[in-house]
Amino acid sequence: MTTLTITEIRSLDDPRVLAGLKGLLEDGVNGGASVGFHPPLDAQSNTAYWAGVAEQVKGGATVLLAASTDDGEFMGTVQLALCPKQNGPHRAEVQKLLVHSAYRRRGLGHRLLTTAEEHARALGRTLLVLDTLEGREAVPLYQAAGWTEVGRIPGYTVEVDGGRHATVVFYKQL
Repeated sequence: MTTLTITEIRSLDDPRVLAGLKGLLEDGVNGGASVGFHPPLDAQSNTAYWAGVAEQVKGGATVLLAASTDDGEFMGTVQLALCPKQNGPHRAEVQKLLVHSAYRRRGLGHRLLTTAEEHARALGRTLLVLDTLEGREAVPLYQAAGWTEVGRIPGYTVEVDGGRHATVVFYKQL
């Protein structure tokens, strides 16, 4: 069995790292993940997205975690967006939890989420929030990991079918 290691990515300057993350986002979006893009994900949007993340990581506003195999292939990622507000130094938002289609249903999503929580705690972030599209497999993942559902926002996203869909909002106190 392949060993996966979850590490913090502090720079996206390495072309192999960037290519791996771009491939992971493409796999997720084209597989139906609701992470802000409609399939098929075009190369320009993918590149622009990761350029923005690189700036956020470089500036310390975002913690980027990635799970990779021994040979450096990325199988999952998650981000912590640290609240920059004076009244929010204790909170962060979990964003873009993605697991490669070849690695789903093996516990990697839970491992990434737990690792994000550990990083948040180490940074003094004791309140985490996230949202996910209603009806997706991520909802039971968050529930099983001890996250509390706040509620649903109807019509939050416009999906590729043109329909508006609800998002489910969760929080967790660490």
